[in-house]
Amino acid sequence: MDKIAVLIPCYNEAATIGKVVTDMKRALPEAVIYVYDNNSTDDTAKLAEEAGAVVRPEYMQGKGNVCRRMFREVDAKCYIITDGDDTYPAENAPQMAKLVLDHQADMVVGDRLSATYFRENKRPFHNFGNTLVRAAINRAFHTDIRDIMTGYRAFSYAFVKTFPVLSKGFEIETEMTIHAVNNNMQIENVVVEYRDRPGGSESKLDTVPDGIRVLATIMKLYRDYKPFRFFSILALLLLIAATVFFIPVFADYLRTGLVERFPTLIVCGFAVIASLQCVFSGAILETMAQNHRREFEMRLIDISGNKTA
Repeated sequence: MDKIAVLIPCYNEAATIGKVVTDMKRALPEAVIYVYDNNSTDDTAKLAEEAGAVVRPEYMQGKGNVCRRMFREVDAKCYIITDGDDTYPAENAPQMAKLVLDHQADMVVGDRLSATYFRENKRPFHNFGNTLVRAAINRAFHTDIRDIMTGYRAFSYAFVKTFPVLSKGFEIETEMTIHAVNNNMQIENVVVEYRDRPGGSESKLDTVPDGIRVLATIMKLYRDYKPFRFFSILALLLLIAATVFFIPVFADYLRTGLVERFPTLIVCGFAVIASLQCVFSGAILETMAQNHRREFEMRLIDISGNKTA
């Protein structure tokens, strides 16, 4: 088992990968640097190997698929994941590793948004998207994560080996954050200086489609991790809709003594029934989620025991 493993998922980062590997080796000389090449069509793999990294392939396209492969194959006491585009400074890596190794942090977030991100990033929709996602998750899960979408993080062995990677693409950062929050893992924030991509390096993030996928992931994980709240909100919306459409029907009945819009009344009745079903479904799923959390805690104990054995 490595003491520190630096994991770098890459797709066409020939312009910067050599510098990223060299900087990480200088900042963490005791670390093993792994570069996972995700079907690059340039010299990314060759340049990473020449810089001293262990290069491995992942043929299923997408950052989530790369993370799944990395987390399966690499065993380490501390993992640091960064991007191959040279936007994150390696100088913060020792501090992040120390929080995992010496202070029992399960996830350390490289916080760009509290530093230079909004000044350095030249894509305004990315700035808006990061702010929106951070607000949505912090409000939905009652937490205070300062940067949800950062690609610069450190993890414990327990986090990596209990994290079920379900996403295929850039939604992976959102999934990591919610997994840590929901399972009451220790999360630390480290402010890092963000710098925009150098010339010749292009972002692989498609702002609108990937942003929609991230928001859909938040909704899906909120449903899975907080089912009673999710279905209670749905029940409330159905009940409000039923009430709004029922009021004019009831007003007509009081005025004339007749129900003139039976279809509307029937739909209102079905909406109320659906609302009740949502409440009961949420209660059942909440019990199942609680049982899953108990099983997760037992799995953590097993993994911690295997790590120290």
